[in-house]
Amino acid sequence: MRWIQLPIIGLLLCCISSCDFMRPKTELERVLSKGTLVVLTRNGATTYYEGPDGKPVGFEYELASRFADHLGVKLKMVVPASLTDILYQIKHGRADLAAAGLTVTDEREKHVRFGPRYHRITQQLVYRRGAAAPAKIEDIIGGELLVVAGSSHVERLRELKQKHPELTWEETKEMENEELLTAVWEEQIEYTVADSNEVALTHRYYPELEIAFDLTEEQPLAWAFPISTDDSLYSEAVKFFNDLIDTGELERLVDRYYGHIDDFDYVGTRNFMLHIQTRLPRYQQLFQQAAEATGLDWRLLAAIGYQESHWNPNAISPTGVRGIMMLTLDTARHLGISNRLDPAQSIEAAARYMRDIRNRIPERIEEPDRTWLALAAYNIGTGHLEDARRITQRQGYDPDLWIHVKEHLPLLRKMKWYSTTKHGYARGHEAVHYVDNVRNYYDLLVRISERTDLYEFFPRDIIPYHDADDTGNLQRAI
Repeated sequence: MRWIQLPIIGLLLCCISSCDFMRPKTELERVLSKGTLVVLTRNGATTYYEGPDGKPVGFEYELASRFADHLGVKLKMVVPASLTDILYQIKHGRADLAAAGLTVTDEREKHVRFGPRYHRITQQLVYRRGAAAPAKIEDIIGGELLVVAGSSHVERLRELKQKHPELTWEETKEMENEELLTAVWEEQIEYTVADSNEVALTHRYYPELEIAFDLTEEQPLAWAFPISTDDSLYSEAVKFFNDLIDTGELERLVDRYYGHIDDFDYVGTRNFMLHIQTRLPRYQQLFQQAAEATGLDWRLLAAIGYQESHWNPNAISPTGVRGIMMLTLDTARHLGISNRLDPAQSIEAAARYMRDIRNRIPERIEEPDRTWLALAAYNIGTGHLEDARRITQRQGYDPDLWIHVKEHLPLLRKMKWYSTTKHGYARGHEAVHYVDNVRNYYDLLVRISERTDLYEFFPRDIIPYHDADDTGNLQRAI
């Protein structure tokens, strides 16, 4: 009888193997098998767009790219026609997840499953400076209010309408939040509603935009997944975000995109926009030549120059620094330039100086932290920067991350701390402000130059016919 048992055992093993083969793949196994993570998103400064070098950038893209690397697969970003389409497609499982700056709301949770919360925003009512400033919902009744269809803003307006029946608005599937903010700035519409992170970024390009008031308390942002009993991909995303938090990478990403835009200066930003039109054309070629010679981005050099002198080659400070890049006499001598007031010499020397400082930053430090640390050293000196990095390390933080070093640089003006350092007292808080300003100017130049011709970004009617030249005389704007 044993000869009969052997085939039966073999048949059972084959059945078990076949059953395992026929078992439906989990969501995670399916992604790993096809080798691609399909992510729905939106085009925008806070989500996903093509940078000036043709490579994708954006906060949501950065997160999604890291998750794809975590899984060991390729990333495919898909941009549906509208926000409504994103929510519809993810609800019906036509993509693996949606990473689109989605606000978690009770209504949306009926249709999709939200992952870990990674950032918080408020909804804000936005109008243009010069118009009557609304102080409450009643003040906008009868006004022209346009919002994105299917957005959390619509949900909030519906809630408000229960208390204010006369409140009306229009919804659009043809425009995104950034376009609506632009429409407010161009006075095509009176009001819109946008998330605070989008407003903060757009504010810098359109300084006349004003926040009337918040429509909500803080709300979380999260990725959206199809509602399913299969937790495999969702659980892996939870693990991924836990790792980002534990390593500090999430905090670092938030700082990269939003850490330098907390303080908004209307007058300063407005002047910068005007000087792009009236002053930068005289020196742009010099910045580009210096950048080509040193391997730096000309827009970074231009941002440094603006922070130093507002692109004024005759600038002189009470401490004796001079020229468009505000070089000290000792630095000028060290770099071998004879005339600090010559824009070409000043820009070329400052570019070499910045390159040399950046090269002294430890090679293990990755971008963009390497550049931000170099900017701090450019302002405060490499010795003081190293003191701050040592304090950062002693306090249990990472001295290779700008987000941590910037918190400890201000300690250099406190005796308790600078007395323990090699180079002593320094105005570390000014270095932090310096880096934040340069980052803002740099971001503005990058964003403007990648969208259109640099000098045609703004309508001519906002450019003054005259501008004071560097000697105080009036001349026609270039």
